[in-house]
Amino acid sequence: MTALIWFAAAVLLAGAEALTGDLFLLMIAGGALGTAGITALVDLPVWGDALIFAAVSLILVLGLRPFLLRRFGHPPEHPTNTAALPGRHATVLRAVGTDDGLVRLGGEDWTARTLDPQIIYPEGEKVTVFRIDGATAIVFKEF
Repeated sequence: MTALIWFAAAVLLAGAEALTGDLFLLMIAGGALGTAGITALVDLPVWGDALIFAAVSLILVLGLRPFLLRRFGHPPEHPTNTAALPGRHATVLRAVGTDDGLVRLGGEDWTARTLDPQIIYPEGEKVTVFRIDGATAIVFKEF
């Protein structure tokens, strides 16, 4: 019976980990699961269960969690949102100059201006995004 209580605690803690994502509750859930397994094999008093739970949880938190955080705790290596747009190609929808212009970039229309103030790109021209400045794409033409 005690093993079922520890198993239920492990399931609840693992479910709560899904809400936090910092791998701490998952390590505590591992401690509860380990205690459930040992309690199913050997009938210990409550203080024995508590010692096993504390020891297994401590080992997991101090031993396994740092490794898992190093391995899985980093954001994606590839850029997202506007950081992913430089280097992508766009089509000029309205002539792009130093102050005004419109390009189609990834299926969306973006206001645009040229990187070189001396150049104007006509409608239909293929350009490359140099950077995003606010909501404006700074573009140039690769040769």
